[in-house]
Amino acid sequence: MTLTGSPLDIAAVIYFVIVWFGHYTWSERSRRSLNSVMAERRRDWMRRMAARENRMPDSITMQGLQNGSAFFASTSLIAIGGALAALGASSEAVEVFAALPFGLVTTREVYDAKILGLAAILVYAFFKFVWAYRLFNYGSILVVCAPPHEEIDTPEMAVALERAARMNIEAGRHFNRGLRGLFFSLAYIGWFVSPWALLVTTTLVTVILHRRQFSSEPLKAAGYEG
Repeated sequence: MTLTGSPLDIAAVIYFVIVWFGHYTWSERSRRSLNSVMAERRRDWMRRMAARENRMPDSITMQGLQNGSAFFASTSLIAIGGALAALGASSEAVEVFAALPFGLVTTREVYDAKILGLAAILVYAFFKFVWAYRLFNYGSILVVCAPPHEEIDTPEMAVALERAARMNIEAGRHFNRGLRGLFFSLAYIGWFVSPWALLVTTTLVTVILHRRQFSSEPLKAAGYEG
């Protein structure tokens, strides 16, 4: 298996992996990211839920979160099927990409390897969405298990709220990881053109995600005042 400029390809893939992992770590550990702020809002939600006699709005909201996870899981599964189907058109795809300016895909084997890499990212996202769906389901059960609002100041209520909040936060965390996987799968597509394109698309996607996490209007709307 040969590929023109293979050292650059290796460097581009390493850059892609490092940037993805770096953004993942920063956005999940920083207390000023949108994800972290929304985790606190989820705890606020559970505290408000404890005071409500009618918890139907909470159940409806949990159902909406589950539906969102199910939608993206289905989308990821379709994308996986499309990626695998692309393996059957390897010869035609190699000719198309080789004809592009700066296109460096030269063999069917290399193209197939890139397609399998894309499929692997989509599989990762699929599993994250499916697990988030399951966790939101568990969260719904924990919400229903919370004591009635008359027991709002009891130790039992405090324990129930902490359980529900932690399950909800963890579900949201896996959902965000699935979304991040989809975003970086778009960046990965740049590699089909050239390693330089992968460097550019990875940087662009990371900048966009960083701005949304750390300097966006939704962050301010969520209550971050840093």
